[in-house]
Amino acid sequence: MRIENACVECIINQSLKVAHAIEADESLEQKLLSNTQKLSKDFSFQLSPPEVASRVYEEMATLAQREDLYAQQKEEATKQALSFVPALKQHLKTSSNKLLDATKIAVAGNVIDLAAEVEFDLTEEIHSLFEREFAHNDFTLLQKQLKKAEKIVIIGDNTGEHIFDYLFVETLQELYPKLSISYFVRGTPIINDVTMKEAKEVGFDTLCNLVDSGVNTPGFAYTRATQKAQELFDNADLVISKGMGNYECLSPSHRENIFFLLKVKCNVVALSLKQEVGDIICKRV
Repeated sequence: MRIENACVECIINQSLKVAHAIEADESLEQKLLSNTQKLSKDFSFQLSPPEVASRVYEEMATLAQREDLYAQQKEEATKQALSFVPALKQHLKTSSNKLLDATKIAVAGNVIDLAAEVEFDLTEEIHSLFEREFAHNDFTLLQKQLKKAEKIVIIGDNTGEHIFDYLFVETLQELYPKLSISYFVRGTPIINDVTMKEAKEVGFDTLCNLVDSGVNTPGFAYTRATQKAQELFDNADLVISKGMGNYECLSPSHRENIFFLLKVKCNVVALSLKQEVGDIICKRV
């Protein structure tokens, strides 16, 4: 996806979200806003929203003198997500369709997005997730592909969401014990996206093949990835892409058999998917 006018306004508004998150004083808030407005005049409409946002966030981090603008919020999101784990694990133990429920759990975590146009409540999402249906439903295709796959890549998205991804990976390993799973994280802190730091803290490095993708964008921008990440991405039997940022970067992609798992949280993505804001998606391309 390429940025649209609505994306420009959204990215500008994110500077105010950052100011609030870091409790910036009035002077710093104005600097963050005015600098982003200045940058917006030169946004390239040949790039995806995450690629455009990466420079904006790098400059905001410099102005705020903080490497990780959302460090505190990421910690809080992880704690909140962990509080749901015991009940979700118990549900999966007795589930009649573990793969479907684990997939929905992974999508439910996608509501944890600090840059989204529309925000949703995680508790409400968890309470209703097993009764909800995918608005675009390629789950049966996903199940068929997993049965014959030998190696897959899962591209992570947000911190906190990665806790639900952990349960998803555990379920995949239980159902497909010979499956090789690589889990991609961002190369540097960007918005509230998951990095090696947060992934290692909850044990992803001992759960599966944890990969620093090298990207500095809030989405998997293939051309910015490390050679190792590109090779894993290209050679996987299928790729499972989490969240809107990865969807924006990988629509289109040079490879096939990508399954997008996400919650629709903005009108631009809703129009692209021909769905509604608030819908949950399992879409293969």
